[in-house]
Amino acid sequence: MRVDWMKKSVGLVLLSIVLLAGCNVFEGEQTLDQIDAPPEDAKVTDDIENVGETDEAGEDLDESEGAEEGTEEETDAEADDETEGEEASGTLSHVLYLIDQNGLVVPQEMELPAPASKEVAKQVLQYLVQDGPVTAMLPSGFQAVLPAGTEIIDLNLEEDGTMVVNVSEEFANYQAEDEDKIIESMTHTLTEFKNVDRVKLWINGEEQQTMPVNGTPLTQGYSRDEGINVHQATGIDLMESEAATLYFPMQGDEMVYFVPVTQHIEMDQDQTEQSIVQALMEGPAFDLPLENYINHGSELTAAPTLDDGTLSLTFNENILSNSEKGVIADEVLQSIVLTLTEQEGVQAVQVSVEDHQEVINEEGQPYTEPVTREMVTPAKSI
Repeated sequence: MRVDWMKKSVGLVLLSIVLLAGCNVFEGEQTLDQIDAPPEDAKVTDDIENVGETDEAGEDLDESEGAEEGTEEETDAEADDETEGEEASGTLSHVLYLIDQNGLVVPQEMELPAPASKEVAKQVLQYLVQDGPVTAMLPSGFQAVLPAGTEIIDLNLEEDGTMVVNVSEEFANYQAEDEDKIIESMTHTLTEFKNVDRVKLWINGEEQQTMPVNGTPLTQGYSRDEGINVHQATGIDLMESEAATLYFPMQGDEMVYFVPVTQHIEMDQDQTEQSIVQALMEGPAFDLPLENYINHGSELTAAPTLDDGTLSLTFNENILSNSEKGVIADEVLQSIVLTLTEQEGVQAVQVSVEDHQEVINEEGQPYTEPVTREMVTPAKSI
């Protein structure tokens, strides 16, 4: 499942234009002059928090009180001109999917300057461009992923959760072996936003059915379901297994961060979560310097239970880094929570240990409540 790490960081924006004579008023990051009009029943907006939601009277929020009437001729540049001279203040926290020193796509939470134009999603993509504004902010060993010179022309968020990304032709200046990294980075970065489910690519206003270099299919768009850092483990029968994304710690130059790896695992259909936990405890299935902080001999002592979005897991005391005090290593809990909240219906994880009344973190604070994904965000750059 996808849980929003950045819900608190996204600003609400209303930029209004008239799509066609007689059509309703919609908000968007661009105008019809820049991208062909969507279907008549689609809404285009950069209000990525509220698209598709309705008020108590059942009226679309996009057309509710406060929406201003615009014109077809209004462009992003004109909208930006309206804010010219207004200084953006403060920063916003965003999760960017960057490339680490091992060539893996990994999430990093970074503080970006609040955009004066309020085009938040567009700004986030601009910070994925090599030699772009993110360069001075990159942690040691990390790099941006989109080809240098790529211009993010405009974005359309459709009502079904599809984000249409229109980029310049420089986007196609990459090596074939980097194609998966590029589309995974774009997709996972944009789907951090609450109402974005998949990404479609346009280049200079033309829809792309495939990625431009190696031909990755894009007809239905690209979503998190396609995986990230996909690895096919040897000895696994693909017909008898399912893909799952597991999070493993990695020791970087400046921090410990978490690497999502999609791999096929042998899955018990009646105990999906237990199969995933078992795969996580066994560690990464390929040869990279990923860490496995879970102690040897750790195992579940009861079948996991899912109740109202909370997954309860009970381990033996080998899961603890200090069994006398009941301490579980922060990296262990983070791996567990990040991995299990990828599953449909799992919003939080409650970890308990056999024969221990409570489990505490490395700072001595007890885990009295279920742990959500927002509570174990990716490592911040320092």
